Amino acid sequence: MPPGRAARIDRILRPVHRWIWGDFDRRVRKLLSFAEVETDGGRDILRAAEGTPDPLLRRLYLAHAIDELHHGDLFRQRGNALLRTRAARVGGLCGGNPLPGGHGLDDLRVEDEPDDRLLAFLHVAEKAAAGRFTIYRDIVDDDPSTRAIFDEILRDEVFHMNYTYTQLARVSPRSYRRQVGRARASRLWKRYLRVAAVLAGMFGTIVLTIQYFILLPPFAWLAKRAARRERPGWTPIPPDRDESLTRQY
Repeated sequence: MPPGRAARIDRILRPVHRWIWGDFDRRVRKLLSFAEVETDGGRDILRAAEGTPDPLLRRLYLAHAIDELHHGDLFRQRGNALLRTRAARVGGLCGGNPLPGGHGLDDLRVEDEPDDRLLAFLHVAEKAAAGRFTIYRDIVDDDPSTRAIFDEILRDEVFHMNYTYTQLARVSPRSYRRQVGRARASRLWKRYLRVAAVLAGMFGTIVLTIQYFILLPPFAWLAKRAARRERPGWTPIPPDRDESLTRQY
């Protein structure tokens, strides 16, 4: 599959991607986030190579893991290089999470998954990553060094996407299409949960803000009104209550 076929939703969100990458701090944050995602994915695929009984898959997984770790180094080096060009606050740059679209292996227990399911999941993830990285490569045309990194990584992503599909068809010839469909549905469900969590947080913030500006002012006004009615100074205690304490309550 050619790397230029980006997902439809990513093409629709192209202006949003351009806005994100157009800001220097957000660009550095994305690069450093990608470095973490690629490095974590490489470690997960190394675990898959250790656990698979298939010698061919073991070699392919090892090559895949090496590529992912190399991608992490490329993203990290480029992010650090951009940081050195401007005295930016590192603490503000490292606080974001990567957007959905990485390898997503944190959704699976790699050591417990059979090869067919892992290959299907990897294929879907690499296909999504190739489409999204194609958009990023076109957007950062003002940054030749970052664009060159995406070009190099895209070549690897296309290889990963193709070998996972080929090997999936080999190890599971009768159900490889169904496995891909299940992996795609699982990925969409995870993305829905992430979006739903963000929307729930936004809705909660809006509700609390409305309560603060609409419900709280009347209570504050009533409290001030009651305070104005109270007499200043000490309040005398009635004689019938002016007794020494003989018990705790």
